[in-house]
Amino acid sequence: MRNRLFMALTLATASFAATSALAQTTTWAIDPAHSSINFEVRHMGVSNVHGSLGDVTGTLLYNEKDITKSNVEASASTPTVSTGVEKRDTHLKSADFFDVEKFPKLTFKSTSLSNADGKLTLTGDLTLNGVTKSVTLDVDGPAPPQTDQKGVTRSGFSATGKLKRSDYGFGSKFPSAVVGDDIKFSIDVEVDKK
Repeated sequence: MRNRLFMALTLATASFAATSALAQTTTWAIDPAHSSINFEVRHMGVSNVHGSLGDVTGTLLYNEKDITKSNVEASASTPTVSTGVEKRDTHLKSADFFDVEKFPKLTFKSTSLSNADGKLTLTGDLTLNGVTKSVTLDVDGPAPPQTDQKGVTRSGFSATGKLKRSDYGFGSKFPSAVVGDDIKFSIDVEVDKK
């Protein structure tokens, strides 16, 4: 009898703990209509070229009690690359750069999130052109959630980072004197609570 009571209490406690853990984490979907990746790269050492990638999709699992236990997975469509110059965009889509036929998506999967004095730093694996490397992003957000007239709750965040294109074999035909090796990027994401 005592063993049964102990077993029942143990199961009830475990069930309550599991429910509490689930209640702390909410799922948010990235809204591609209000999200984008922007980048900047040096050209010929004299000017910066700016561009963007769209069709950003993915999921944020947000831990409301401890944001550092949150994680995100996202992707962007490489055929959406745009710099405002059609000829350059066509070249960027070719095998010289994004190789959109072979690699139609770039992906990001977080591996850690740290919070030092209110400053969030997100680290994760970025896969570009079939190569996966770790990148670190400085995060601004998340913004306080807002609920619209339809009952949809939204939030958002921005992140900035830098990568070396040589780490990904990206545009390897072009020396850094022509196309800079450092690519600065920023990500703006709006997320909808599910």
